[in-house]
Amino acid sequence: IMLAGLQTKLIPLDSVQEASYFLIDIMPLMFIPAAVGLLDSWGLLRPILIPFLVITMVSTVVVMVASGKITQFFIRSDKKKKVPEHE
Repeated sequence: IMLAGLQTKLIPLDSVQEASYFLIDIMPLMFIPAAVGLLDSWGLLRPILIPFLVITMVSTVVVMVASGKITQFFIRSDKKKKVPEHE
């Protein structure tokens, strides 16, 4: 929703830029509870460790590829908008 709002200029970048810097700064703190939860669940995860790791790695790669492709799409579409057409 945020991406659509920013792309359509319904949400000005200036209105969310400061909050985005704050969220990026505190992002490491957001992962601590998840890591503690994994450590706490070690007994349950141990028997399925290999499938868990494979699923985690595959999903990470899929997210990285999808994010890269979407970013390339927006960069290319932005470049096409900036290049003036010759008549």
